Amino acid sequence: MKNVHSSTTSSQTLLFKSLKLSIPILHSLPLAPDGRSPLSKALSLALLLAHLQVLQMDAEVISAGILRQVLEAGAVSIMKVRDRISSGTAHLLHESLRVKNVSAKVEVLDDETAAALRKFCLTFYDIRALILDLAFKLDTMRHLDYLPRYQQQMLSLEVMKIHAPLAHAVGTNFLSLELEDLAFRYLFPCSYLYVDTWLRNHERDATYEPLIDVYKERVLHSLETDSLLADMVEDISVKGRYKSRYSTMKKLLRDGRRPEEVNDVLGLRIVLKPRCGSDVGERACYRAREIIRSLWEEMPHRTKDYIAKPKPNGYRSLHMAVNVSEYDRARPLMEIQIRTTEMDMLADAGAASHSLYKGGLTDPEETKRLKAIMVAAAELAALRLKDLPSANHKGIEIDQRDRVFHLLDKNGDGRISIEELMEVMEELGAPGEDACEMMQLLDSNSDGSLSSDEFDLFQEKVGLIRHLEVKDDEYKTILNDKLQIADSSGLIQVYSKELGNRLAN
Repeated sequence: MKNVHSSTTSSQTLLFKSLKLSIPILHSLPLAPDGRSPLSKALSLALLLAHLQVLQMDAEVISAGILRQVLEAGAVSIMKVRDRISSGTAHLLHESLRVKNVSAKVEVLDDETAAALRKFCLTFYDIRALILDLAFKLDTMRHLDYLPRYQQQMLSLEVMKIHAPLAHAVGTNFLSLELEDLAFRYLFPCSYLYVDTWLRNHERDATYEPLIDVYKERVLHSLETDSLLADMVEDISVKGRYKSRYSTMKKLLRDGRRPEEVNDVLGLRIVLKPRCGSDVGERACYRAREIIRSLWEEMPHRTKDYIAKPKPNGYRSLHMAVNVSEYDRARPLMEIQIRTTEMDMLADAGAASHSLYKGGLTDPEETKRLKAIMVAAAELAALRLKDLPSANHKGIEIDQRDRVFHLLDKNGDGRISIEELMEVMEELGAPGEDACEMMQLLDSNSDGSLSSDEFDLFQEKVGLIRHLEVKDDEYKTILNDKLQIADSSGLIQVYSKELGNRLAN
């Protein structure tokens, strides 16, 4: 928990009280549907929130993350959290539960509705509660394998249309990118597998060692042994990142790029902690750039100096791309960003989200202005989702739906009973257990029968999944042609074991 913004005694006490209250209860709860213990799930979420140090996640947010399962299980009340932990933690729990149920406000998740929901969230909910819910969503997406295929796809579509753009809008790019990649994996598994295979081929050397680790060690050693830089900085951090799978797919398919035009497959971020003063920090950044130039050939046309000329939103950093190709193998360019610790915090959090979070905003006009920035960011993020289908896919005609429903509704009472469904399933040669399982999946209000509305919703989901499968096959064909990956290479089979056998089907 060392990443928690405040290391004061009060913050430590708050976390301790939350753990003391929740651990005995979490131990007594049954396993989560994904097979994890509630305590393991709560601690995973707490570590995820603590990792978001760029947004200065405080003890109240992490405490709320630890306690939410306990609250949802009915073991404690909001009032008890307020009395025993803090009113701030109780408020965040209340807000996060409101955010959790926001997608249930609509029956059809088309582009217009998704945009309206994002605006609603950004306007009416506490930003920290949004981030808490986004962290919960990411934790859920990391453990979806236990769900049926169609539920994985429906959740992933919701994430792609609502939660990933929200994460982008509030400045949590780390959450946004991973949410996008996980949703991409479940929505278009074959396409994901092809992109992932191609990227992995560029992410490892001949001995299959991750190249990013090789480059990190080389850069860090060169920076730490430079005497001029040592006089200017107290600490040096080099972080590596891999290319987003979803971003790569968009560049190959939507932007029409050739594989050799997809750069930045690997990236490094150098963060320097200057000894004192912003001037020293800037000089340290430029010195680090000189050291990098001594290691690899710089591509001048890709160099951008946002320290000398900051972006309008205050973003400051040095960007450069270097040629890491070897004599026997060409590789995509590697992007390197160089910045100070202060520049890094502002870059990752974003001016708007950072100001809103640091909050305690008392000026209504300032609040409105910052929320307007958030909404604009969400609308910009929505432009990235045009290729995704809406959840109200119209591939099945209404009259066809009615005809099928009436064939199943044998007694004509306007509902399909379990007996009627079992009769039809048996006529098809399926066991009665299949009818019971299907009823559980389709009976949204759990009344033991299916209405025409429930049947229509099921048909819409079937149409959506078929549409996704058709698109996935179409994308796979294009990607195979562009990336020239043949199944006979063996790479698809090797990597499909890591992604799950279903991705190879």
